Amino acid sequence: MFKYVEKFLRGLGKPLINFISRLGKLTIFIGRTLYNCVTPPFYLKLLLKQMIDIGFYSLPVVALTTVFAGMVIALQTNAGFSSYGAESAVAQVVLIAVTRELAPVFSGLMVAGRIGAAMAAELGTMRVTEQIDALSTLSTNPFKYLVTPRMLAAILVLPLLVLIGDIIGILGGYTVAIYQLEYNAANYINTTINELQMIDIYTGIIKGAVFGAIIALMGCYNGYESKGGAQGVGNATTNAVVSSSILILICNYIITGMIFTK
Repeated sequence: MFKYVEKFLRGLGKPLINFISRLGKLTIFIGRTLYNCVTPPFYLKLLLKQMIDIGFYSLPVVALTTVFAGMVIALQTNAGFSSYGAESAVAQVVLIAVTRELAPVFSGLMVAGRIGAAMAAELGTMRVTEQIDALSTLSTNPFKYLVTPRMLAAILVLPLLVLIGDIIGILGGYTVAIYQLEYNAANYINTTINELQMIDIYTGIIKGAVFGAIIALMGCYNGYESKGGAQGVGNATTNAVVSSSILILICNYIITGMIFTK
């Protein structure tokens, strides 16, 4: 009896110890990242390069996802509201859904899949090929050179991607409402303008900044701590995307609850 209990406790203790160890490493990594983000020197050329990679090259993906999200919301809202004669609320629902939820979340998830994986793969390859150790040998702070530019770029660029996603998503809903559902264009535009509130825009910007930090943090952490050759790099890439996506959805709920729960 005691033998089985001991075996059970050992099996339970090992994952718990591993979880606590990883949590401690992540906490230390976050602390070092934040410290290096606010202390000089800053590699502005690397920051600009990361902003282009994260922001400009992610525009097509974000645009496609948000425009079709806005179009689907318009169709589904019309299908539900037409039964109650409330078609006039379609513009408001599209506006709120896109600006508060769809544009930030879809932008975050798309960038996590594209950039988070790339960060983990790049840093993971540098780790297993000892290029990160070489930077330390050359008296270059790896956090300053590799992690800080990615973190700052993601925090700065994601809110801009969200704003662009807001515009394109609302435009997608407008296109479906006017050309497919045959709404009055002037009434739709007036409703959208009248119902637009600054809190809708602020919510998306805040979520974008938080999601950008999550993506950069998970991508850099999993890549920086990877080991085990090519298989370790693959695992780091997978873990970066999965952990970023989960944290984005969790933080989206938390931020929404903090802002809109009275």
